[in-house]
Amino acid sequence: MRINPKLLIGIGLLIVFGYFFKDLVFNDDQYAARLRKARKEKDDGYRRVQGSPLSSEQRQAFDSLRYFAPNKDYRFEAQLETFTQRDTVPMALTDGKAEKYLRWGRASFVFNKQEYKLTMFLKADGKDSTLFIPFTDRTNGFTTYGGGRYLDAAKPENGATDIVLDFNEAYNPYCAYNSGYACPVPPTDNRLPIEIRAGEQEFHDHAAHAEGEGH
Repeated sequence: MRINPKLLIGIGLLIVFGYFFKDLVFNDDQYAARLRKARKEKDDGYRRVQGSPLSSEQRQAFDSLRYFAPNKDYRFEAQLETFTQRDTVPMALTDGKAEKYLRWGRASFVFNKQEYKLTMFLKADGKDSTLFIPFTDRTNGFTTYGGGRYLDAAKPENGATDIVLDFNEAYNPYCAYNSGYACPVPPTDNRLPIEIRAGEQEFHDHAAHAEGEGH
């Protein structure tokens, strides 16, 4: 029995596509699982006394933080621009004071065919090993904390031309949970005119809500 060569080619392509599709799904599942694990660990940490920004009353009522579902569309291989002259600048805090940061570089990414830029900072005291990216977007005050959110990124190696910005890992400042904290305010050049529907959502203080219902 003679088999049509075109049929063999077609079968081969289907097999290759099947492996590719399986690998793609598996990787997406792994990515989502990693995010869910990190989020659960953060929830567990917030329930503990040590290191939690929540008050004792908040911890008693705390169940979990709220997030957008993992979405790899918000994970970007951004173009990296490192500043040759890293100026020290004061970054305003929510209590009216300021902290010193180095303007380390800039990341450019494309979303919906438009380019956006974010300035990346490094704390001037040299204690942080990751880059700090405070930002605002058009979800603030609606589905996310009104004062903006933060993103961290690993410092790239010398000579690198890109950097990963994963907004699924965007998180709230401690001020979102407790007014007793002073937090950096995202600078004007990091105000994104788009919705970033990824990462941590607005915190609902169930303890305060329950207390309000009692009056």
